[in-house]
Amino acid sequence: MKGGRILTYTLLLIAALWFAVPFIEGGWRVTAQGRQEADGQNDGLIYGDNPNRREPREGDPVLEARFFPDTVMIGDTFRLNIDVTRDIVQVVGLPEFEDGMIGDFFEIVTEHPEDTLSLEGRRIRLRKSYTLQTFEDGILSIGWFPAIYLDKNIRDTIWSVDSLVLYVNTFEIDTLNQTIHDIRGIRRAPVKFGEFGGYTLGGLLLLALIAVAVWYYIARRRNLTMLGRPKVVDPPHVAAIKALEVLHNQKLWQNNRHKQYYTGITDILREYLEQRYCVSAMEMTSDEILDSLQGFEVPGKIYGDLTEILRTADLVKFAKYVPDPETNETVYTQAYYFVEETKPFEIEKPETEEGSI
Repeated sequence: MKGGRILTYTLLLIAALWFAVPFIEGGWRVTAQGRQEADGQNDGLIYGDNPNRREPREGDPVLEARFFPDTVMIGDTFRLNIDVTRDIVQVVGLPEFEDGMIGDFFEIVTEHPEDTLSLEGRRIRLRKSYTLQTFEDGILSIGWFPAIYLDKNIRDTIWSVDSLVLYVNTFEIDTLNQTIHDIRGIRRAPVKFGEFGGYTLGGLLLLALIAVAVWYYIARRRNLTMLGRPKVVDPPHVAAIKALEVLHNQKLWQNNRHKQYYTGITDILREYLEQRYCVSAMEMTSDEILDSLQGFEVPGKIYGDLTEILRTADLVKFAKYVPDPETNETVYTQAYYFVEETKPFEIEKPETEEGSI
């Protein structure tokens, strides 16, 4: 009876060891530290153990999978390169990872497109790459990488030549000699002039431009200078005499510019008549101007000179008449004396003697 119990316990212990060995020697993650302890611990698979794995036959596609680099710091990115060497008519399908994870520990950061590495005869070498990241430390293993192989009537699973193992190091934190502090609060950075100075200067400049524009509008409406002083406006006859002198000094008719010369003289006289007699001379014809002056006391000789000026100017401007030099000078003299003879008289106020009442 006692021997039967010993035999039973022995069989139970052997069975427990038989089921425990795959989880001790392989699997998804090995928590022991150091490369020396990784030997014999990289036979786990993405989808579990693979007791039916076989060596590739001649002519089968060759699948190679590697981590690059195979040693990283926790949180760093690395690559998983999957190389397939096959005949150009063979079809190899790689797994799809729709949840963004490869296994339980590797997050897919970027899935790169398939690339052709080489083409020699009928053999082509392709590469599929993933950029991965993990936040687990230790020795992480996902075993052999699988793929689906299709060729004519063949449908089979092929496996990578080597098992995939990644060594993830972490940071050493000395909790005995280094004090761990709480998270600091948000520090407010000092406000510097350079952060808003440009906007302030731009705003001030814009306000200054608006102020200048408003002041210019007001000064123009009130006939003021930009300094706020009343503009000194010449009387109509003074402005006309100055304009005639400027025109005469330009020597237009001497350079065969007769039309510009007579147009300038008539425009000066029209502006003078508008301000002197309040008639719309700039919008009238020559005959209308002469008719409008009938109601004013214009001396006959001066009226006749104005008539001769306007008639000659019309011939030059509309009939391409070219006067002789004497006529050109005569017209200028007539215009000058027309303004002088028709200007308003200034009544001088008598000066009172000191002490007079």
